[in-house]
Amino acid sequence: MEQLDIRKQFEIKELELNALLEITQAINSNLSEESLYKIYNFTLRSNLNIKKLALFVLDADWSCKAHFGTKHHYNKVRLLPEFKTIQDITHLKDFDANEFAEFDIIIPVAHQRNTLALVFVGGLDKYDVSYENEDGIRFIQALSNIIIVAIENKKLASKQLEQEALRKELEIASDVQQFLFPKKLPNTDRLKVEASYLPHDRVGGDYYDYIPINKNQFLICVADVSGKGIPAALMMSNFQASLRTLLRQTPNLTDIVEALNFQVLENTKGEKFITFFAAIYDINLKTMVYVNSGHNPPILLDRTHGIRLLEDGSTVLGAMHPLPFLNEGFITDLEDFLIFCYTDGLTETINEEDKEFGADALLKYFQEDNVFNKSLKTIHQDIIVALDHFKGRNGYHDDITILSCRVQ
Repeated sequence: MEQLDIRKQFEIKELELNALLEITQAINSNLSEESLYKIYNFTLRSNLNIKKLALFVLDADWSCKAHFGTKHHYNKVRLLPEFKTIQDITHLKDFDANEFAEFDIIIPVAHQRNTLALVFVGGLDKYDVSYENEDGIRFIQALSNIIIVAIENKKLASKQLEQEALRKELEIASDVQQFLFPKKLPNTDRLKVEASYLPHDRVGGDYYDYIPINKNQFLICVADVSGKGIPAALMMSNFQASLRTLLRQTPNLTDIVEALNFQVLENTKGEKFITFFAAIYDINLKTMVYVNSGHNPPILLDRTHGIRLLEDGSTVLGAMHPLPFLNEGFITDLEDFLIFCYTDGLTETINEEDKEFGADALLKYFQEDNVFNKSLKTIHQDIIVALDHFKGRNGYHDDITILSCRVQ
């Protein structure tokens, strides 16, 4: 009789070792998560003759990944809150278990005091030492640990690959965005252009440009796409290419804005829009034509006429076609002036008292007597320092773009 018991124990150990070998080979073969759970289910059900089992695993939430021999379909049963923190083998007789009453024990799978999975085992034969003794329970725990840790590692590796792919995408999108900005801006006695760009993240949706049209005319513009990240950068890249193509075909701002509006709407199907300001200045004629498409009104500081806000134009681009209205702004006798353009990240910066910096603060700055004599770089520095002081310990929540142009 004793020899039979020893032989039975030996056969059980052999089954356990074979099961561990099969699981290890499956893991090394890089099988899917679903396949690993199926092998786990089959191994415990067939080779070790367990009658009832349910494996609950913590992902975003707790869910049943494998079960057999049970009265309930545990795929649809919610885990009781008191089970979620179990870290030692526990008898269910200590709980008011409801649907889980058909099980006898709970075997936890934990890592660094965090419970990753729970194995509910039922139908144990009280006279079968292979399941009542500590060795049998430990084997179930060991097998579950191997499976859960392997699956966790697969998830971690997959997440690392996704993060690496995202990092590369961000690098590409960041490079794309840098290509949008002009490499060199004019800095002559007659014409000076200065730009400052403070991205909130590695990739933003702001755009500015200076484009010479001919020896007498040039265009300056600033734009802001709704949304952020890679889609915004790619959308703005397409917008820039379209603008430059259209400008080679015609200097008519009305035609350009109408075409840009149609293209943005076609590309985004109304899910995104762009605010846009563009102005064409003619040095010989001393005239400026501009269109403001839902953008923050730039500040025009004219030595002769003082301060004006450039508001004429249309609604945002990409929201509807045709545009409900489109008016060109036209300014004559403009010879000695400064124009200050910016995106809403500047005026919508919030301080610790939840107040916005606002457009009034900018106007107040430009109303100072000596502003016109300051360099564009100094003006940008003054405003950025004032903004940084205003926000206090708060962070910036959006990209900030500033584009200034001076003609003397």
